[in-house]
Amino acid sequence: MSKLCMGLFSGSLDKLTAAGVILSGAAADDMDVEVFVLLQGARAFIKGNENKIDNLAEASFLKDEFLSSLEKLKVSTWYEFFEMSKDMTNVKIYICSLAGKIWGGEKLEDFNDLVDDICGIGEYLTSAEEADIHMFI
Repeated sequence: MSKLCMGLFSGSLDKLTAAGVILSGAAADDMDVEVFVLLQGARAFIKGNENKIDNLAEASFLKDEFLSSLEKLKVSTWYEFFEMSKDMTNVKIYICSLAGKIWGGEKLEDFNDLVDDICGIGEYLTSAEEADIHMFI
């Protein structure tokens, strides 16, 4: 079984959605996946923020069109992609401890149910080094 390591730096809707699509593809291929949520990405995983994320990192002037297309096409939310993927295969989601603290999350209970643990950057680097595929979003 191959392993995907993803560094998820962005907390924007377009990049969270892209990460969710990639994650669901990896899960469908029965890959082991470790997602390390860094800096701005951690804000999206704070309990209660799941539906508050609506900014775009790329082409922000297309926000309304992007949101309308997602709705029209009945595309799952980024959260649903992550949730489905965790149900399909071995997906672990870790919050970088510094990133969590920046957004007020110091304990595992501060984050939504997708999060498995809080860790340091060394664990991310080790996972990236050992992975068959490493992505940074």
